[in-house]
Amino acid sequence: MLEKDLIQTRGFHNIKQYGKIVGFQLCVRLTYYRGIFLSQLRPQKIIVDGKIYPKEQVIWEIKGREYSCKEMETESNVQWCPDETAILKVYIDGGLEEGYHEITTGYKYSSSYMPPKLQQDIDIEEVNPFLEMMFGQLHSTKKMLLVW
Repeated sequence: MLEKDLIQTRGFHNIKQYGKIVGFQLCVRLTYYRGIFLSQLRPQKIIVDGKIYPKEQVIWEIKGREYSCKEMETESNVQWCPDETAILKVYIDGGLEEGYHEITTGYKYSSSYMPPKLQQDIDIEEVNPFLEMMFGQLHSTKKMLLVW
């Protein structure tokens, strides 16, 4: 079952490969009632305790496959559904330290039925407060506990 919040509590941990911590991951949900194709999705940066990880550094895993933000631009055959989480991964040596972390992230998406005036900011990083939580702009901040 998914939580109401964009950022899910479950799934936040360091990524371990071959016995070495190589990054961290968190899960987000689609809060839109319809699914969206990956080509509609506009990934955004992740901020952890004030440190910015640009969208180009974030890998999205949807339906068991990993995508960079560049790959998603042209992926029109894969749909992210509202009942699925997306796993956001950031590969950094050592991952994150154990303890509490303040995480901020979000995404935007395009909709064919939204007026162009409301969607003009979809490809820029800044969030328009007027359009927040509607018209395809979703962002959230959550304090999360990372344990080893």
